[in-house]
Amino acid sequence: MVENNDVELSEAEAEQYDRQIRLWGLESQKRLRASKVLIIGISGLGAEIAKNVILSGVKSVCLLDNEKVKEIDQYSQFLAPPDKIGENRAEASLQRARALNPMVDVTSETRGVDDLPDSFFAEFDIVCATGLKQEQLERINNACRDNNKKFLCGDVWGTFGYMFADLVDHEYSEEIVQHKAVKRAADDTEKNARETVTITVKRRAIYVPLQNALSVDWSKPEMRSRLRSRRGDPSYFVLKILQRFRDEQNRNPDPAKRKADTALLLKMRDELVQELSIPVNFITDALLTDVFGTVACSAAVVGGVIGQEVVKAVSQREPPHNNMFFFNPIKCVGFVELYGQ
Repeated sequence: MVENNDVELSEAEAEQYDRQIRLWGLESQKRLRASKVLIIGISGLGAEIAKNVILSGVKSVCLLDNEKVKEIDQYSQFLAPPDKIGENRAEASLQRARALNPMVDVTSETRGVDDLPDSFFAEFDIVCATGLKQEQLERINNACRDNNKKFLCGDVWGTFGYMFADLVDHEYSEEIVQHKAVKRAADDTEKNARETVTITVKRRAIYVPLQNALSVDWSKPEMRSRLRSRRGDPSYFVLKILQRFRDEQNRNPDPAKRKADTALLLKMRDELVQELSIPVNFITDALLTDVFGTVACSAAVVGGVIGQEVVKAVSQREPPHNNMFFFNPIKCVGFVELYGQ
């Protein structure tokens, strides 16, 4: 939980965040103003997350990336100018990131996550990780849990994207609209008159770590029923295939190797279908043929969701997603599912 006891907004901050304060309240904005956020991986998705978080008015944002700006980044990564190709991606994004909101302290870190101790991640109130292997994600998630810090991760491959959230033991408030009977005068002929009343309710949500969410036992009847239901969606398995590709190949699917990488992805799909006894046609070829590079519009969707969840988690306002969001480009729909509980 982010404490805001010592935070007071200046007149300039109150004016800057006036619209947000009216939306979610002064106390929530104070919590945001006291929070420190780490964003790992400043790709097209990382840039979208950074934009949304910086504009929300947090205390500080650290951009962590040990990769260099590549030509392909120019199609979706709007924080690094074209003349920064070959430079560190986090440092190249600093000037534009700081210009988004001068009231937020934006810094960079150029070391890779494997070169950083677990204590580094505990310095932040919330960590957003992108572009990492599963082992790295789980390590950072566990380090955050050990220190009661909130963790989110996500990725965009082509047009497909996802987000995972582990807010540990999260308390939040939610506004509920209720209908209340109104007492009428004796001569009033209108019956059952009612008025609406808004009340604030305190709630609690319990989360699981990423390793639980990604190691679901699909032999259980309740999980098999998900595959057979009308709303059954293969996005969870697409994520596992793409994450496996990154873990084994040490890279994402490469547009320059589209034919070979597509064949490898389909092979991994067939192996996963056999391992988990998934219906043969459940994961279509179409879902794995447009997962190259980062499509800007999909990065905007997923980055918007992650930015929104950061604000909700820190401000403790409104129910956050628990625990996975997927964007399925074939259906052109985003949805939330709970795995691992």
